[in-house]
Amino acid sequence: MVIDYKKYELFGKPLIQKIDLSAPFKYDFPVAEQACFLYVLEGEFQFQQNDEQISFPTNYALLLNCISSGKQIYNAQSDRHCRVVIVTFHPDILKRIYERELPALLQNPKHIISNQSNEKIGNDFLVQRYVEGLLFYFDNPTLVNEDILVLKLKEIILLLAQSPNADVIQLILSQLFSPTSYSFKQIIEANLFSQLTIEQLAEQNNLSISSFKREFTKLYNDTPASYIRNKKLEKAAELLALSNERVGDIAFNCGFNDLATFTKSFNDKYHLSPTAYRQQRGVK
Repeated sequence: MVIDYKKYELFGKPLIQKIDLSAPFKYDFPVAEQACFLYVLEGEFQFQQNDEQISFPTNYALLLNCISSGKQIYNAQSDRHCRVVIVTFHPDILKRIYERELPALLQNPKHIISNQSNEKIGNDFLVQRYVEGLLFYFDNPTLVNEDILVLKLKEIILLLAQSPNADVIQLILSQLFSPTSYSFKQIIEANLFSQLTIEQLAEQNNLSISSFKREFTKLYNDTPASYIRNKKLEKAAELLALSNERVGDIAFNCGFNDLATFTKSFNDKYHLSPTAYRQQRGVK
């Protein structure tokens, strides 16, 4: 249930919203070409990603791309109160305020294939201070004008660009300008030799871990860990036989974090150490 709702619009579209919600509640985001930054001032809300429920407590935030489908936050506990501040990113407004060139955070990252559309942002001191500044303007509406709103929008872009989540934030926000949907298989094949964990690959596919594993097994008839490890080892064996690269470099380039893990995995599969495998094939 919505107890109180206030908003400021920029160029005729909602930019900043403050919503007081009384649980149990469900709050829907319409299908629209926009992204939203939802910051929890008080209480907690949940967000459903496939069959996984993600909780966002006080001082945490959810960056959410709503470009492809409607989204919803909720809290089913009847004794909880939740206050949320939302900053909305509209692509046409962003293009308008950045007349010459979009900042790097809004540009498509190179060599990344991913459908990830949301990210949980931790308790960040600078973001917290930014939100406190927004509350000042809700308390003093006569001070709000177009220039102030443009300034606050640019400020959150700068802060997000400096956050530890900047790479993922760039991936999500850039989809506002270059919307691309990749197939499950495209994302897996593009990241086979990366050092991404199974959890991170699930995020790239915008799936929970359990949904990701089910989809993977259905498509590849193998578990993610087994299939990806075998592909990495096959690539390493090929490089050992055809190149003079150092064993350690080959291990890293094939997505292994350390030489010891690579050596053990390689020996388990080929019953030879990487060095012995190379020597057997006549590569010095």
